[in-house]
Parts: sequence; structure tokens; C-alpha cells
Amino acid sequence: MGKKDKMAEYSNDEDNINDNKGSYNYRMFSFFNRKFKITEPEPPADVQNLFAQYSEGHHEMTVNQFRSFLAGHQSEPNCTLEEAERLVAEVLHRRHHLTRYARNGLKLDDFFQFLLSDDLNGPINKQVHHDMCEPLSHYFIYTGHNSYLTGNQLSSDCSEVPIVRALQRGVRVIELDLWPNSSKDEVLVLHGRTLTTPVSLFKCLKSIRDYAFVRSPYPVIITLEDHLTPELQEKVAEMLVQIFGDMLYYPESDSLIQLPSPELLKYRVMISTKPPKEYLESSGIKQKGTPRDNGSEDDDDDEDMLQSSSEQEDEDSSDCRTSGQLNSPGYKRLITIHAGKPKGALKDALQPAAEKVRRLSLSEQELEKAATTNGTDVVRFTQKNILRVYPKGTRITSSNYKPMVGWMHGAQMIAFNMQGYGKSLWLMHGMFKANGGCGYVKKPDLLMKKGINSEVFDPKKKLLVQKRLKVKVYLGDGWRLDFSHTHFDAYSPPDFYTKIYIVGASTDSTRKKTRIIEDNWSPVWNEEFTFPLTLPELALLRIEVREYDMSEKDDFGGQTCLPVSELRQGIRSVHLHDKKGEKLKNVKLLMGFELL
Repeated sequence: MGKKDKMAEYSNDEDNINDNKGSYNYRMFSFFNRKFKITEPEPPADVQNLFAQYSEGHHEMTVNQFRSFLAGHQSEPNCTLEEAERLVAEVLHRRHHLTRYARNGLKLDDFFQFLLSDDLNGPINKQVHHDMCEPLSHYFIYTGHNSYLTGNQLSSDCSEVPIVRALQRGVRVIELDLWPNSSKDEVLVLHGRTLTTPVSLFKCLKSIRDYAFVRSPYPVIITLEDHLTPELQEKVAEMLVQIFGDMLYYPESDSLIQLPSPELLKYRVMISTKPPKEYLESSGIKQKGTPRDNGSEDDDDDEDMLQSSSEQEDEDSSDCRTSGQLNSPGYKRLITIHAGKPKGALKDALQPAAEKVRRLSLSEQELEKAATTNGTDVVRFTQKNILRVYPKGTRITSSNYKPMVGWMHGAQMIAFNMQGYGKSLWLMHGMFKANGGCGYVKKPDLLMKKGINSEVFDPKKKLLVQKRLKVKVYLGDGWRLDFSHTHFDAYSPPDFYTKIYIVGASTDSTRKKTRIIEDNWSPVWNEEFTFPLTLPELALLRIEVREYDMSEKDDFGGQTCLPVSELRQGIRSVHLHDKKGEKLKNVKLLMGFELL
């Protein structure tokens, strides 16, 4: 907000709005006022032409004509007359407090307000519509990393609160790091070898039980990083059964040949970790206190199946386990998705096992290496097994990495720090707006197909353009309702522009922006852009509004991210969010979408 200055005097919005509520006053250098008229957005020419076309030149659009508009221009052929009538009634009630019996059609301003209503005319389908009856490995799954942390990775508090928030957003994979207390008789959740303050496992599990299905009915997977004695493992098993009861799913056999489907696992909770036998110490391990590789991700190194013995974390729990001790059979029995620890080369680790499915964890750097040297092996592995990717250990501020590399290779669990914010997290939010926001997004068919000779999709292969996305930015509105009139500029209304990004395959990724509209709280752009797409199934449309600042960094005015494959065609209302991904109350854009 570089244009703000101590020389600008203002008290509050009420003092600086003209009595007729039609203008803003901005005081300059204590000498004079600048008055700017408040303008309400008006229907763009495209909206006026559509109204005239579907109302057949009349001043009011009937329900039948409105249904024709929805079916024709908005590409909603399944819209019934009853649904059209419900929408008309809702618009009239909101604008005029009228029932459908008082008036049975929409005037131009009513029609325009319908188009601006994101709850009635949003850009994506809000219902679950993917096939949910295939194995879990066929889906991208909304996944958290160190889900209990409230802030940074080194010194923030551990709490059940971020777990609850993640579940309320639709996250389906919750990660808990389990450590014994000082007397080794209780289980705590904390980020090991840091200054984070612990929270009790019981409190975390109870919060998961209470909030698991407030946003989505599809299964919650708890990934455990286990640093416990066999006795405490047994205590965890008892706690899981006690808290979750019939919600807890585990297979009858020790291992699964194929994972169950999300539909089969509705309202169920599953556990994923290494089976206890893989924690037994070998005679040649290092002793506690051996220096660690500073670049490693401490807890996640337990799951790093490709690390050298010098980086293994067995030494961190050598005081908790004794060679030859029996581990809890109940604990092992509750593990549905096994995380193995194969040795050897990357290519060998990625070979699918015929007899069972498993979960493999790679750091973001290891994934990048695998994508470079063994990309098709990663795709083949993820057709049946689960691949989890986690942030590198140097992300102590809880930042995140670019998720698209993982998705391009079929990785189901892209583990993100949900407590922060940033452009990478906006992409994660955007991907999981798909399929009704249920936390499970079916992978594109191309990632699941095998050729005659078992060949699979090669992410490095150059692709031809499959679709063209046309995006039109008509106008924006709502900032003056959500921000003080001097939030962006102390001396005048804001100067907004919109940036449009495509994030996806490397050949698809691009950005464009509108012109700057000066001194206007309700900017009108009417600009259209076309984006050729080689892989529209994985493309994301990222939208960001900025306020131009001549002297400093442009101010943030809202953002959102949408999956291209889910876009509803036609003219849509696109609600914007703040930097943390929370919806702004009133800020929205009117946009047009067409996928050809």
C-alpha cells in the first residue's frame, strides 16, 4: 500500500462518504478533498445481448426462456423447468422479496444479478460427480503434512485446532507424529527434535472422529510416524479402537492386493504406517546421538524408503525399542495401507509388487529426481500403489512446493503444510475444488492406461493441443464492501487489473493480464484470452486481482484457483479469496468460459 501516506487524513468510511452515499471523499495534504462517484456495475454488452436473444426482445425473460438460456448458453442441458423456476423465484425473492406468484420472470437487472450470484451461478459443479467405485490408488487425495502444527516446523505449538480446520476444508489425509513422553507411559503428538510443544494423541484422535466427515463423507486416512515402544503401540491400538469404534476400517488379511474404493469406505477411518516388524533394530545400526544430515526431513525420513543407512532414523528411537521385543499384534492388524522400506536403487523401489499394494514416500527433491530419470516407472507404480510426496526439511516456515510434478506422475498424496499460505497452496485448494470438494479427485484416464506392451503415459513426451480455453474477464465488484476506502490508496479509488494463469503441463503453463482500470471500485475490463491446452485434464486456472502501485509492490486484491476440467461454460460468477484461501465476503468477478 505504497500510496498511503501520513499526509492523508481520514477517520472512517462513514466520515468520508458523501451524504447521498454516492461518492467517496479523499483528503489530500490537509488542503482539499477529492470526490469520486461510487458506481454500481452495469450489465456488459454480452449480457444485454443474451437477455435480448433469449427473451425474444421483450423486457422480461420467462421461466421457459430462462431454462433455454441455461441449457443453451450455459451448457446445462439437464436443467429442468422446475429447477429454472426455483432459480427465478430465488432471484426475485433476494432482489424484491417477491414470490414466484407475484412475478414469473426476470428483467434485465434481475438476470444480471443472477449471473453475479456465485452460489446460484458458480464456475464449477458443487456436487460429487466422479466415479467413486474404483480403488483408492485411482484418485488424487487431499493430503496434509504435519497436520498438528499451528505454524512453523521448529517452534510452533502442536494442537488439534489445525487438524479440525483441515478436515473442515476437506482434507482427507491427516499426519500425526507419535512420540513417548519423558516417562514413556503416554503418547504425545509433536515434531521430533524441535521446540514444538506437544499435544496429546487422545485429543487429536477425538478431534478427527468429531470432524472427519463434516465436509465430506469419503474416508479419512491417518498416516502415523511412529517412534514408540511395543507397549505404547499397543496403547495406541486400544485408543484407536476405543475412539473410532465401527468407524475404523482394517482388512481381514495382513495385506491388500487392491485397495478398496472411496464409495465402499464412506464414513470410515483408516491407518497407514510401517508394520511394526519393520521397526526392529538390526545389529549394525548407529547409536543415538550420531549426527544427522541437516538437509533431511526429520520425521519423514522414517518413511524415506531410499535413504542411505547413514540417514536412517532408527537411532532416534533406539531407546524406545529393543531387538527381539514382540510388537503389538493389535497395532499391526489395524494398518490398512502399509508403508514398506525396500532397499536399493530408485528403479527397484518403484517396481509394483504383485502380491500386495503399499505406500511409498518421497521428498519433493526425490520426486524431482525420479521424474527426471524414472518418470514412467513412477506413473506405473501409482496405477496400483500409493505415492506420498512430502516437503523438504528446509521448509521450516511451513512453505510448500509445486504440486504439479507429483500430479503429472500420478502421485496420490501430495502432502502440504495447510497452516500457511502461498501460491502453491492456492493450487492445492484449486485442485480439490474438483468433484464437489470431497477430497478425492479421480485421476485422468491417461495416467491409468496401459498399452499393448504395458507402456504407460510419459510425462516428458511432447503432446499435441487437445483443447482451447477461452476466458473473458468482464468486470469485478465487492471490494468497497469488504475493504476500507483507503485500504488500497489513501488518495483515490483503486486501480485494479486481473492476472490469469494456466498451471499444468510445461507447454500449457502461461499467464496473461488485463489492462489497469484506474480509480474505480467496480472495474470493467471486457477482455478475452485464449489458452491452448495439451493436457486440459490436469490444468488449473489461477486468477489473481492486483491493485497497481506506482512506487511499491502492487497490492493484493483477491485470488482463486479452478480446475479447468470442471469449469462450467458460459458466463459465471467467480468468488475471490484472501491469501489464506478464505472466501472474501463480497468480492467477485464476472467471467466467461468456453472450452473448445
